[in-house]
Amino acid sequence: MKIGSDTFRARRKRFMAAVGGAVAILPSAPISTRNNDVEFVYRQNSDFYYLTGFAEPGSVALFAPGHEDGEFVMFVRPRDKDRETWTGRRAGVEGAMAVFGADKAYTIDELGKVLPRYLQASDRVYYPLSDNDQLNDRILAMVRESGRLRERVGSGPNAMLDPREVVHEMRLFKSVEELGSMRRAIAISGQAHREAMLKARSGMMEWSVEALIDYNFRVNGAAGPSYPSIVASGENATILHYITNDREIHSGDLLLIDAGCEYDFYASDITRTFPVGAKFTTLQRDLYQLVLESQRVGIEAVKPGAKFDDPHDASLRILIEGMIHYKMLSGGLDDIVANRSYGRFYMHRTSHWLGMDVHDVGLYRREGESRRLEPGMVLTIEPGLYLSIDDDTVPEEMRGIGIRIEDDVLVTEHGHEVMSLAIPKSVGEIEALTTAG
Repeated sequence: MKIGSDTFRARRKRFMAAVGGAVAILPSAPISTRNNDVEFVYRQNSDFYYLTGFAEPGSVALFAPGHEDGEFVMFVRPRDKDRETWTGRRAGVEGAMAVFGADKAYTIDELGKVLPRYLQASDRVYYPLSDNDQLNDRILAMVRESGRLRERVGSGPNAMLDPREVVHEMRLFKSVEELGSMRRAIAISGQAHREAMLKARSGMMEWSVEALIDYNFRVNGAAGPSYPSIVASGENATILHYITNDREIHSGDLLLIDAGCEYDFYASDITRTFPVGAKFTTLQRDLYQLVLESQRVGIEAVKPGAKFDDPHDASLRILIEGMIHYKMLSGGLDDIVANRSYGRFYMHRTSHWLGMDVHDVGLYRREGESRRLEPGMVLTIEPGLYLSIDDDTVPEEMRGIGIRIEDDVLVTEHGHEVMSLAIPKSVGEIEALTTAG
């Protein structure tokens, strides 16, 4: 079940309680041109959608708690039979009220006429400077004009604030409904990863595996990838954000797939690494088990009251112990942590927030300290090991090996839940698929 209108209504109520007597203005995402007159597939701004459930471009949402003309007001594109023939049906003013719950709705070209009377009734305005410079200029001009009238009429804005601080804190904590959408996204992604393990074979191109993943996303109801899929075979797996996906896959390669779908505006983010059509070699298995163990201890560190940095610190120490054991590094563990010499082999953090955006919103630090984890937060745990093909300081047989394992983890009342636990990642589970048939 997708997120319903009651949830959006409750979110708006919480948001308006947080902004108090202020006016808040949120713009929709602008349309982006891919090339010439061809547009990218449109995807609504996450904050805008979070509060409105409205997926159309060319819109502005206005929140005015306690205003007699309506607390939730939308400015939308008008119905236009000719344009709708080309680009699809629009909700219009009527739909904004009847379907999306707006108290009042106007066409977007009425913004300049209607908004000033809301601005004049408030001393504070919440507005995020967006990528739409033209809209920014219009809003700022109206705020300045309303502010100038303050001395004459005794009311009007004298401060501007960013609503994202409020919305992002709300988004950081996932409701049961949101978790339902995330679970569905994760389940679909899991099916795609299993299919890739089962069907990837020597002689295939990376893009063929990417196509298999995309097919599984779409055929199971996802909107598509929540980020460009990484399908990295052999030495390409040592490139963190490799998305070219144009190499031929060879027998004996490890294939690193970092791919997750989006369902009902919620992302999943999964990484698995496996041998193509074979079992792990002894070296591959040993290094894979090292990364898997570092992920295990990182996941175990996820619990209420722990610091956001704790999973990273726990995973990192296991990885460094392995680097010392396999003679990638020498010296004491604490010294290596301090001088960051491990960064040649592990150059990213272990976690990020996950939600409507794959790198989701929310503060990682508060007052200079790593934030404490609380129930309802979702984060990734994704340690990795990357041995460049050009690194002649490590044994030759290790060069060109890249391994990353990533799961999506919910902080619960008493610990954690690995939401992606069903996706194979043990050596036995993986080899059962890679050697099938």
